[in-house]
Amino acid sequence: EEIQSVFNLVNKVADTDSTILIGGESGTGKELIAKAIHYRSSRAGQPFVSINCGALPENLLESELFGHVKGSFTGAIRDKEGMFKVASGGTFFLDEVGETSLAIQVKLLRVLQEREIIPVGGTAPIKVDVRLIAATNADLEKAVKEERFRADLYYRLNVIPVLIPPLRDRRDDIPLLVDHFLRIASDRTGRVKSISKASMDFLCAYDWPGNVRELENIIERAVILQDGDEIMPDNLPSKVCRHAGERRGLNMDDAQMTLDELEKQYLVSVLEETSWQKKKASAILGINASTLYRKIQRYGLSQERLKDK
Repeated sequence: EEIQSVFNLVNKVADTDSTILIGGESGTGKELIAKAIHYRSSRAGQPFVSINCGALPENLLESELFGHVKGSFTGAIRDKEGMFKVASGGTFFLDEVGETSLAIQVKLLRVLQEREIIPVGGTAPIKVDVRLIAATNADLEKAVKEERFRADLYYRLNVIPVLIPPLRDRRDDIPLLVDHFLRIASDRTGRVKSISKASMDFLCAYDWPGNVRELENIIERAVILQDGDEIMPDNLPSKVCRHAGERRGLNMDDAQMTLDELEKQYLVSVLEETSWQKKKASAILGINASTLYRKIQRYGLSQERLKDK
């Protein structure tokens, strides 16, 4: 429901030229939303150009954005078009706009107000026709109050705000995303994989600080490392399993707990939850009954022994 409301907003605003500010944590897919807006717009046949404002030092960023004229600085051996010019007729995506300096912000404001740029070292303004989409994982309102971000630029950018919820707030999406990334990783590696129910439970319980990007990386890693046809809990990072154990109320005080110890606690939790109905427990765990019996024997588990403890 949460991401569907984002898509509904995308469909409403796509075929306009209004400036859009996409907010959301790192890894939520802000550039994907920007591309969705572009390819649903009348500018879809024109360039989609993007730049990460936090990835370049100020002097280089200014040249990349607005271009420069020959001789404007050391190394400027020829005129260079800026990315605003390259994106003319299309969409320009400014990622991490909150990382720009105040000097760059003044020039961005000019683009929004006058629809023109002045290259570094130049004097004549150049008209540009671009639809601007900006994105940030920072609190720009706070940055405005702290005078790190210009208020006038903020209000020019924030014409239509689009906020992408973090993955932990839309857990129903996790199985769909897992299936999607499994197909991608399987196509890439030639290894057809499925995922056990226990592994899916772990993934759905994890809070995903790195959001969708972190999930994609973990699925790719699991597909590569798993020897069989099914991704099991021991193919997942221990932090994912540990977090799921904490959510189930397991004792996770020891940060050095091994995966075997974690699996044992998880088995006991599910067996007690099902009153030791092994068929039901194996269905919840996503393993067959014979595998469950082997694991019970391996860890020396029995209902009577646990009661004695």
